[in-house]
Formats: sequence, C-alpha cells, structure tokens
Amino acid sequence: MQSLLDPAILFFALGVFAGLVRSNLEMPAAISKFLSIYLLMALGLKGGFALAASGLTPSVASSLGLAVLLAVVVPLVGYALLRRVLSGFNAAAVAATYGSVSAVTFVTATQYLESQHIAYGGYMAAAMALMESPAIILAVMLANAMRQRQSVAVTAPSPLLRVPPVVAMASAGGPALGGASAGGAPGKPGPHLSVGKILHESFTDGTQLLLLGAMVIGMVTGDAGKAAMQPFSGDLFKGMLCLFLLDMGLSTARNLPAVRKQSPWLLAYAVLGPLTHASLALALAWLLQVPTGDAVLLMVLAASASYIAVPAVVRYAIPEANPSLYVSLSLGVTFPLNILVGIPLYTQVVQRVWGG
Repeated sequence: MQSLLDPAILFFALGVFAGLVRSNLEMPAAISKFLSIYLLMALGLKGGFALAASGLTPSVASSLGLAVLLAVVVPLVGYALLRRVLSGFNAAAVAATYGSVSAVTFVTATQYLESQHIAYGGYMAAAMALMESPAIILAVMLANAMRQRQSVAVTAPSPLLRVPPVVAMASAGGPALGGASAGGAPGKPGPHLSVGKILHESFTDGTQLLLLGAMVIGMVTGDAGKAAMQPFSGDLFKGMLCLFLLDMGLSTARNLPAVRKQSPWLLAYAVLGPLTHASLALALAWLLQVPTGDAVLLMVLAASASYIAVPAVVRYAIPEANPSLYVSLSLGVTFPLNILVGIPLYTQVVQRVWGG
C-alpha cells in the first residue's frame, strides 16, 4: 500500500476521480503540450548524462538489445492471438499499440524507482526510443501484405481464387469483435507505405527527435551540462510529472465510456496481454542478468501500450482499422492498470526474483 502513496500516482488517481464525477477541472491544451515536451526533454537529458558517465558497456548493450528483441516479439505474438478474434487490419493495429511503448508510463516508472531508491540506467531512455518504431513498421507491413492479397483475390480470373463477400468484408476491417465498424471509409484501402518512409517518419517525429536530440546533448555536455540543467531537468521534474499525470487521469476518465463497449475478449487482452509481456521481459532479463532497475523498466516498457505515437500513424497508414479499439483499450484500460498497479507490482517481483 505504501508504494501507491507516491504523489505522481495519487495525482493520476485524482484526475480519474475528477473526470468520473464530471468536475470542470481541465488542463489547457497548450499546457498539456508543454508538459509533454518538458518531460521528453528532461528524460532525454537524464539518459544522455548517464551514458556520458557509463559509456557503452556490455550491460548497456544487453539491455538495449533486449529492448529491441521485445519490440519485435511482442507485436508478432499479439497479432497471432488477436487475429483469432479480430479482422486482420484491426489485429495489426491493436498489436502495434501493445507492441509499442508509452513514454508517460516509462517516465512514471523512473520516478517511482527513484522514490524507492532503486538505481537504473539513464540509457534506458534510449531503450524506450528503440522500442517505439518496430511495432509500427511490422503493423504497416502486415497491412500492406493483406491489401496485396485482397487485390489478387479480387482481380483473379478464376472463381476458385475469389474471396467470399463475408470474408472480404471482415478482412477489410468490417464489423468484428470489439468494434462496430472499421475506422476510415468502409472498404477504402489505405496507402501502401514503404519501410523507408515509415522509418523516416518515425525518427523525424517530434517526440522521437526531441528525446534522441536531448540525449545526444546530454552525452556531449556530460557532468558540466548536468550541473547546469539540474534546476530545470532535475528539481522541477517531479512536479511537472504530477501535473501531467493529473491531465492523463482526466483523459483516462473520458475514455472509460468507450471501454464499456468493447468485447470481453479484448478487455481480457488489455489486462492479461501486458502482464504476459512483462513476464516475458522478466524471464529474458533474468537470463541476461540485467541490473534490477533496468529489469523493472524493461517489464514496464513491455507491458505498456502506446496511445499517442501509434494511433497517430495507424489512423493514416491503416485506415481500415477501427480507432475506438486501440485507443480506448490502451488509454482506458492498460495505461491506468500500469500506473496504479503494474509499476509497483513489477518492482516487487524483480526485487524478489533478483533477491534485492
């Protein structure tokens, strides 16, 4: 219980409560944007300062390599499971959401570890950046493959190769478990995007660019930069995070009505999927003997779901998918689950397994 009495977590709970009782409390959009920019900048600087102090050691390399492995395995496994209950496009979109990561969940976890006096590598901010794009790339590649198969099926001269209307509608993102209808225009195929274009958009995205750029600045400036930026990126960090989580609590409450409309199967995935992903990260981290703090953050990253980066790309790249599926599940179920229960739980599990 004591682990839940962290100001950041309590401010998130306050935001949820305010939203549920329909309070007029709200955060201006401009302030919300400023807070997200600040947190990413501060996180990148912290990671850069840590890398400048430690260098690229075998421990750093193993943690980063494990992060990339999880970023590939989680969405592929998720897609294979979700394909049993969703259309192909919806399964790809939800798998991308749960295969990518939540920066806010990660930032909250780092602050929680600091409050518990558990050391972690600042370079884990780089792990978060590396884990954001693979799931998006895989989802778009799966969507491109599905469109090609549909195109062949529709244009093939032989009746044996034609897809029955019901199957075609389901494959195109029609009514399926967990959603009323697909997002975008019904039956309208999305753009065929190349991997190069996806990579370019991923790494030039504002959040990624700011995070990686701040990390490079931290590495270059080292201890001198850390001392100069401490009042801004260190002393103010906790308060800014509390304000941002208050806003996220309000957003979570607004998404709860959409959650009630989802299939029980998808709700189960939104709860059990992250726990399974975190367990996979735990097993791999134990095999590689990753440090305690890094292992907790790997579990948090594997269990988190994107509600900003992935929806922004998927709405355009996979318009056949239903946005109410992946947005409501990630923000209405998985995000609060990780903030309120997941982070303390993952920390306790790692401490017990590692003997700390």
